[in-house]
Amino acid sequence: MPLVLLIALFGALGCLARYYGSGWVYSLLGRGFPYGTMVVNVLGAFLIGLIMEFSLRSNLVPPDLRTGVTVGFLGGLTTFSTFSYETFRLIEAGQWLIASLNVVINVLACLFFTWLGIMATRWL
Repeated sequence: MPLVLLIALFGALGCLARYYGSGWVYSLLGRGFPYGTMVVNVLGAFLIGLIMEFSLRSNLVPPDLRTGVTVGFLGGLTTFSTFSYETFRLIEAGQWLIASLNVVINVLACLFFTWLGIMATRWL
């Protein structure tokens, strides 16, 4: 299958995972904080660390599949544009503390979970 089709296919699946995953998180935790966006971003950070480290250390994942999953699926799953918009709206509403927490938690959690994905792969 051509690479561009793999990216498109996995991208569509990532978008659906984001829609249903973040919706599920919001149904559990409410919408007072952008929990859904944060969870999919953190999950995507963990998965990119895991997938990249594993696929670069072994021959079990073909390069086109790795690109399809990371660029397509994880690109569709993670939500930097949504994160930016939600943060801006919080600032605009005068909710500076929540906006600041959103930025700090997202950045630190995603960096941590990327590291965790890499470490989990190295441990295996």
